[in-house]
Amino acid sequence: MFDWKKPTVQMLGRWQPWHNGHQELFKRAIAKTGQVAIQVRDVHGASGGDGQDDNPFNWDTVCQNIADGLAEDDFHRGVDYEIMLVPNIVNITFGRGVGYVFEEEVFEESITDISATKIRKEMRETGNLE
Repeated sequence: MFDWKKPTVQMLGRWQPWHNGHQELFKRAIAKTGQVAIQVRDVHGASGGDGQDDNPFNWDTVCQNIADGLAEDDFHRGVDYEIMLVPNIVNITFGRGVGYVFEEEVFEESITDISATKIRKEMRETGNLE
């Protein structure tokens, strides 16, 4: 069961759509504390910021895509992770470190080359997305 008092890793993103790069990031995140809070920016039909205008997936679809992807590796919502809708956050500001770390994960090229933009384009070309 997801423990709201336990140290938790936060993943914030649009997830338009959830893909293998996100999956690999999740695996690293969960290894740190044993559970992850996946925050979904509310950007469906809106701009997510500079160069982030293509957001065709709504909240329900994003949640289902995340759950389906993570289930492939036997991760379960409410146990290993929780998903929460958040505003269209474009800036994270803090005054001083009070028990959390901002950390960028670096992956091999085969993972960093995964692009949701390319995935959406391919989905449109194959008729799987309008």
